[in-house]
Amino acid sequence: MGQPIIFTIILIISLLAFVASCVARFRLTALGKKENRVDQPARRFWNMLVYAFGQKRVATNRYKFGFNHFLIFWSFLVLLIANAEFVIAGATGGKIGLNLLPYSLHNSFSLLFDIISLVTLIVILIAMSRRLFFPPKYIEARSRDAFIILGMIATLMIAFFISHAAEIARLSYGIHTAPEFIPTMPVSQMIANVIGKGALTLAGLQTLATTFWWIHAIVLLAFLNYLPYSKHMHILTAIPNCFFRSFGKVNTLPREEFAAGKTFGVGAVDGFTWKDLFDSYSCTECGRCQDVCPAANTGKPLSPKDVVHDIKMNLLENGPRLQKGQPAACPLIGEGEGSVSEEALWACTSCGACMEVCPVFIEQMPKILQMRRSLVEEQAKFPEELLNLFENMEQRSNPWGIAPAERTKWTAELDVKPFSAEMEYLFFVGCAGSFDSRNKQVTTALATILNAAGVTWGILGRDEKCCGDSLRRLGNEFVFDRMARENVKLFQERGVKKIITQCPHCFSTLKNDYRQYGLEVEVLHHSELIDRLIKDGRLKIGDAAKAGNIVFHDSCYLGRHNDVYDAPRAVATAATGKAPAEMERNHNNAFCCGAGGGRMWMEENTGTRINLERVREALREKPDTVCVSCPYCLTMFEDGLKDESAEKVQVRDIAELVAETLPVKEKSAV
Repeated sequence: MGQPIIFTIILIISLLAFVASCVARFRLTALGKKENRVDQPARRFWNMLVYAFGQKRVATNRYKFGFNHFLIFWSFLVLLIANAEFVIAGATGGKIGLNLLPYSLHNSFSLLFDIISLVTLIVILIAMSRRLFFPPKYIEARSRDAFIILGMIATLMIAFFISHAAEIARLSYGIHTAPEFIPTMPVSQMIANVIGKGALTLAGLQTLATTFWWIHAIVLLAFLNYLPYSKHMHILTAIPNCFFRSFGKVNTLPREEFAAGKTFGVGAVDGFTWKDLFDSYSCTECGRCQDVCPAANTGKPLSPKDVVHDIKMNLLENGPRLQKGQPAACPLIGEGEGSVSEEALWACTSCGACMEVCPVFIEQMPKILQMRRSLVEEQAKFPEELLNLFENMEQRSNPWGIAPAERTKWTAELDVKPFSAEMEYLFFVGCAGSFDSRNKQVTTALATILNAAGVTWGILGRDEKCCGDSLRRLGNEFVFDRMARENVKLFQERGVKKIITQCPHCFSTLKNDYRQYGLEVEVLHHSELIDRLIKDGRLKIGDAAKAGNIVFHDSCYLGRHNDVYDAPRAVATAATGKAPAEMERNHNNAFCCGAGGGRMWMEENTGTRINLERVREALREKPDTVCVSCPYCLTMFEDGLKDESAEKVQVRDIAELVAETLPVKEKSAV
């Protein structure tokens, strides 16, 4: 039986096995709920070109090794053509292949494949060395799966060079072939020169070429069939996952319907959407999400990468059973392989840093929060300290359980009017701004600024309820749903068209989450409005605020979740006369204060406290003032500075800095 026939048989069997494996795995994603991720195909295709083929998120300044992956990716694409030609030529005995092309074109392709194979071998050896000798902490350095794949690719390159070198040496043997018909392959030619100096006969060279041709063929087909069973399945799914990405910021969660017979949250793998399940196949386990995760960075048992991996393992374990209508073999939330631990779920601050750096747009945070929903609403399992929070929210509509009448105490010495439809803005004060003694000062400062600029505004007073941000992020969707409905109804009855908030959590919730409840109003964070008032000339800045050296901290819910970075910096600059200093991690790479995702109301008993990590980063800039634009951040920084015995450093909101610059008469005219 000839070589082409044997190879063709092996090829057909390998391709059938590969297709069967892929079909079996991709069919499992159909267990997920429906979700439209194919709208706007032209825009999606462009995004795929930019982020998948352009590797925009891979080769960044933060991850300089990403350029190595960029080379691997593009080398892989070029060698797809080479290997396709290899397979076709092998199955046809060389009757179809590069040899049919004009010699100049044949030569050009041969040169390209030879050089790209060398580049691939080099970058693969760099990748292996990195894992062996200087691995970053966020990857599993000694991963057997990684070394199998890298080893296979390296073997393919070596087999390519030796098989072609032996063939070149054979063609040159005794000048049997005119030199112009020997392909231009500099790397293979160098190896051929070494082989040619040996004692191999013409037959020996043929045997060497054939042997390494078969090594290349067997490893190539083995690589193909190993992919669906390894983490490198992302080679097949990462590109389409960029096509299926969310166009907007993933800063909200799907709304739940509370009806008899419904299950709430995601407590089993088939509760996710098909895109969530496809995400699990697309994870490259590069560890970038873990590298930026505040919980992972401070010793908590959470790695977004591991959460996605556990979802994949759970799908592979339970999927075939669920397809047959059988019960799941292992729980989605629990301990062991294929289960996400409860402790990991509660460690998340919902800062969104993981999604910001993921090269293939995996949405880790929403998966975590939806599993929290299952724990809270289906099993009533949540950290003990949240019981008071949930009760206070249900009974008094605020986290502290303070009587609603107390919401207006901060107005005692001020002339603050109830909101009416004739006013331009509703000032949604928020719970921290209404009840927390330190944050009341920010509220007063903002009220001063609004009046100084001639803005018409009012408050809801005792009728204001918490926006419900913490409830939604902690998984208590039932109480959040009730609050959201009541708030939206109240806004609509009062004729609210524009809302100002001083809290990024209120800002994001009213702007993004409440759209699911039909609220279509303009929502502004106070940094945006103050910046606008200054630029429009409506707010006159006086003498610069006395804040000394300022360092600025980005709120996750203002920055990463809503892309508001410039306004608070512009306000701080206007108030102090100079741009604030930046921490090492800033803008979309900023590190969380630790209070988001409902963590404001929870104890932090494992590892280093997240706010201490951020405070220490701020102190490295030797500031006199840490400038913030969020009540949660203000609280976490003040607590952290006390723990670090750095009470001389002030924490001030941008509104306080601006209010300090106003003339005395303006300050007293509220």
